[in-house]
Amino acid sequence: MKNIFTTLILITLCALVGINASAQSSASELSVKDIVHQSNLATVYAGNDGRAQARMLIVDKQGRKQMRQFTILRRNVEKGGDQQFLLVFSRPSDVAKTSFLVEKHPGKDDDRWLYLPGLDLLKRIAAGDKRTSFVGSTFFYEDISGRDINADNYQLIAQDEKQWLLKATPKDSTSVEFAYYQVSIDKQTMLPIKAEYFDGGNEMYRRLSVRKTAMVQGLPTVTEMKAENLRDGSFTINQMRGIEYDVGLPQNIFSERSLRMPPKKWLKGR
Repeated sequence: MKNIFTTLILITLCALVGINASAQSSASELSVKDIVHQSNLATVYAGNDGRAQARMLIVDKQGRKQMRQFTILRRNVEKGGDQQFLLVFSRPSDVAKTSFLVEKHPGKDDDRWLYLPGLDLLKRIAAGDKRTSFVGSTFFYEDISGRDINADNYQLIAQDEKQWLLKATPKDSTSVEFAYYQVSIDKQTMLPIKAEYFDGGNEMYRRLSVRKTAMVQGLPTVTEMKAENLRDGSFTINQMRGIEYDVGLPQNIFSERSLRMPPKKWLKGR
């Protein structure tokens, strides 16, 4: 179910359509388009839906630590297409019942809402805010549901027996803070295991990396990942537990009502 987060990320790769690359992998005869497509499905669309308990350790540039705990639900509207996400925080007490809803629409802007129970405030996350900090962590809002998979052009720049290394360049450079990023994809699992972001001076300033994976219900799954700000030394580690696929989540729980009144039945694991 970390597949839903990488979103966490993660992670932020994969164009299902509109990829301007045609380099071939001599080892497997997969084109860049095939690699990106298969990795996208393995990473973000595993099962028909999914649920997991997440624990986030946030360490700021001064070394101060915070913990966040939440449940994340994900439902595929269409395999490789639209998705729905609902995150509900349970700990610590100052963020308990804070919730985050995403209606993901590949090829156009996602719809994102954040509910702050202390203020009884429902806030829409603007498209321009998608690459800002998610609840004070080193992850971005965009990392939670994944970067728009149509937003980048890809090329294969290196490979070995275990991995492909792709370079992704944004089609609209004015919409993001990076000039390009490089993502390593495991050939066996098709999971992205590292994404490194570079600025206009070719300096790497941000990194997302997979620290642990597991087989869950026969599907390769990221269970721990780290987001790092290489400029100030801050980082966040996200761990996923109680991962389940094909839970049978109904469409109607991904709604404004659930932001204010979280669906307790579906937040609990088996």
